[in-house]
Amino acid sequence: MDNSNLLKQLIMLGIGTTSLVTEKLQEVSEQLVQDGKINSEQAQTLVDDMMQQIKSEQGNWEAQMQRQLRNMMQDMGVPRQSEMDELRGRLDRLERQLRDLENRLWR
Repeated sequence: MDNSNLLKQLIMLGIGTTSLVTEKLQEVSEQLVQDGKINSEQAQTLVDDMMQQIKSEQGNWEAQMQRQLRNMMQDMGVPRQSEMDELRGRLDRLERQLRDLENRLWR
């Protein structure tokens, strides 16, 4: 499975969960207004405060998921992009050196 696809799916799961929580929060606040426990302004403040907290926690969740995915990939032996770039550079240098040696031998 493509690791970036897995991360995208996890993020989409978080977004979907956030959407459900938002809907339920709206329903609860509307019910509180209908029951006369809070006014509409208080309901909006409640929703805004809760959404701000959810957004903050979602950012932390995404960062934590990225760290865990990176650690899992490292445990599986999947090289990082920087390691792959370094290996490609080394391979390019070795190929050039081999061509240079071959050219010297055939002169």
